[in-house]
Amino acid sequence: MSIRKMLRGTIATLVVLATAAIFAPVNAIAGDGPGAVYALTNSTAGNAVLAYARGGDGSLTAIGSFTTGGLGNGAGLGSQGAVTVSDDAHWLFAVNAGSNSISSFRIGSSGLELVGTVASGGTLPISVAFHRGLLYVLNAGVPNNVTGFTIGGDGTLTLIPSSSRPLSADSTSPAQVGFNDDGTVLVVTEKTNHIDTYSVGSDGLLTGPVVHASAGPTPFGFAVDKRNTLFVSEAGDGGGASSYRIGADGSLTASSSMVMTGQRAACWAVVTKNGRFGYVTNAGTGNISGFAIGTDGSASLLNADGVTATTGGNPTDVAVSANSRYLYVRVAATSSIAVFAIGSDGSLTALPALTGTPAGLVGLAAF
Repeated sequence: MSIRKMLRGTIATLVVLATAAIFAPVNAIAGDGPGAVYALTNSTAGNAVLAYARGGDGSLTAIGSFTTGGLGNGAGLGSQGAVTVSDDAHWLFAVNAGSNSISSFRIGSSGLELVGTVASGGTLPISVAFHRGLLYVLNAGVPNNVTGFTIGGDGTLTLIPSSSRPLSADSTSPAQVGFNDDGTVLVVTEKTNHIDTYSVGSDGLLTGPVVHASAGPTPFGFAVDKRNTLFVSEAGDGGGASSYRIGADGSLTASSSMVMTGQRAACWAVVTKNGRFGYVTNAGTGNISGFAIGTDGSASLLNADGVTATTGGNPTDVAVSANSRYLYVRVAATSSIAVFAIGSDGSLTALPALTGTPAGLVGLAAF
């Protein structure tokens, strides 16, 4: 039996048992129920995940700080996905860039419970991606690589032997790792104007990379919708985004190339769960650009001037709630997490922000 089939069985069993577990997750994945938002301290004195409860109205309330068992590097990671939540909201995974490790947590009613911390299979881990019991970490140290792990029924991380694969070169300034919607393709963005894809085998091992030239300058953050549209922010001159269709073989076909916003430093990107809207945060101009995403994967600006909402400061990481009703953005200059309600037309309405967040946070994840 393949590792992926075994994992699916394990996860199915876990879902049944989780309802009775002490650390049953606090979520209502559909509808307006509560959820949570997470960020990473990245502290050299001891890394930790900060947890915030999300109310049904989108508001955030601090839950606490939960140590990862590793160290941060005390500097910006230049990445998206430093912390991520599993689709079923049972597990959270975080990078420890200062100690070359990754941590797994069980999500519970009172916060997070650390399951374990393991070596990342490289140096300077900056991004993690999860799909149905399989996790890959992006190591940005030289030489760059991606390395795979399986997730046990209790949340433990186990290295997949011989799973490490190179990127397009030893030093590519990578930004993010992520899966396509069905977990058969792994994607990595490189700020050296490349996007790498890998085919994922039934044993969790990768074939690749296939190296693609990006449609626009400096591909950075990305998100994938249920039609396997890849929506990528572009931090280069002009700022903007491109969209692609991901083929079953890992091929990329551009749907919309270099949709420029007129803003600066479009670094982080998300899409709503229904795939209708995408957003990029513009760190250089203190605002957010929204895009309508068509069923054919094409992307077009929601606002002609490229400004769907303003955040002030320097908006960085971004996350969307599982019900796609709320958008969250870290704003380091104001020590806050900005909160927006997402309208049925993709418009953003500012709600009261969470203020007083610590300096130096990296990553943002939500459910």
